[in-house]
Amino acid sequence: MQANDIAQKKSFIEARLEQTGEKGKLEEFLRQQLAQGQWKEEMKKRCLEEIRQQGLEKINLDTLVDKMLPQGRSLVPQEVKEKLLDKIKGVLEQDPEYKKLTGFDQ
Repeated sequence: MQANDIAQKKSFIEARLEQTGEKGKLEEFLRQQLAQGQWKEEMKKRCLEEIRQQGLEKINLDTLVDKMLPQGRSLVPQEVKEKLLDKIKGVLEQDPEYKKLTGFDQ
């Protein structure tokens, strides 16, 4: 599969999740999963440490987000990632437009 095909399918999936209202449900599921673990507290701790290191006067929100986003993603437990992926697959398997795109409607 070429990069263009992947980008096209990713864009389609994102649009379908938004159009069907599933994106909000998936985001809420992720929030709940992360709240059950220590993710939020760990991110808070890391953000405060970064602010202390950089200095409150020298850091801005964009810089903090750029620095913390990769860390936040890497801290999401594998089990949570797998559950979220399963939910996304379940939604897409029921979507007739996605089935047409992927050829699974036959």
